[in-house]
Amino acid sequence: MRKILVTGGAGNIGSALTLGLLNEKDTFVTVVDDLSTGSISKLPMDHPHLKFIKADVNNRKEIMDIMLSNQFHYVFHYAAYVGVQRTQENPIRVLNDIEGIKNILSLSKNTGVKRIFFSSSSEVYGEPVSIPQNEETTPLNSRVPYAVVKNVGEAFCKSYRQEYNLNYTIFRFFNTYGPNQTQDFVMSKFISQALKNEPITIYGDGSQTRTFCYVDDNITASIKALNEELFVNDVINIGGDVVISILELAKLIIQLSKSQSEIIFLPPLKDGDMTRRQPDNSKMKKVLGRDLIPIEKGIEKLLNDPTFMNQMEFKN
Repeated sequence: MRKILVTGGAGNIGSALTLGLLNEKDTFVTVVDDLSTGSISKLPMDHPHLKFIKADVNNRKEIMDIMLSNQFHYVFHYAAYVGVQRTQENPIRVLNDIEGIKNILSLSKNTGVKRIFFSSSSEVYGEPVSIPQNEETTPLNSRVPYAVVKNVGEAFCKSYRQEYNLNYTIFRFFNTYGPNQTQDFVMSKFISQALKNEPITIYGDGSQTRTFCYVDDNITASIKALNEELFVNDVINIGGDVVISILELAKLIIQLSKSQSEIIFLPPLKDGDMTRRQPDNSKMKKVLGRDLIPIEKGIEKLLNDPTFMNQMEFKN
């Protein structure tokens, strides 16, 4: 049986990945999460091929005991301190994640792991010098701590390949939303505010643009990369390519949710709120063999998802 470790598996993308892997034949998944931002409610805890362990990957002894005793075939390292505002307010906590990256890589090369899948981020590109942002040609120029950690993680992956022949795949995630996303992120935050008919709050004037990826597309591409031996020792952008401004997003959510919310503008965030972000996702679309789920359909899926709606606790 194929044994896979998912760190950060109680988070938004990590839990969706875990569910996807559990649907694969002959696959046993071990999830490690310290639950600082994740929740075991996102996981099917009674599944016979799932084991959950509460542990901190930044603590070498904790993760060493787990990896030595299980001898995993593959590792998806998704554990990270996330959220633009949260990471800005706790920069040292963000930088501590470098220890987790080092722990996972050093233990993987010593325990026979075949390939590491590292969750990097669109943040590594910083303020774009060209659009769309291509994996090979766009410089990585962000200096905020979260982006620096992801950039360092990518460098560690490539260095461990060079020194120890440990294979890797780097996923650069752009905005991915889904039913298990917390309200620290723009999509779920806006929907929560709209469902409660509360003011939708936008940092700055809302002209900053983003693309959005429904979590199902993210997971399908990621698991195909595993099963079909794709992007070995390579980098791939995982995200949508249809551009929408944050103000347009707020208006769309108000429309689709039939909300009475008004839009309120707050002072811009000090750092980390880039004016534009759009991936060259041609690699991802080739893997999927289709276009991504449109944002309107993705929002409607959330509004019709019982799990998502239950956690919103909205008022009529």
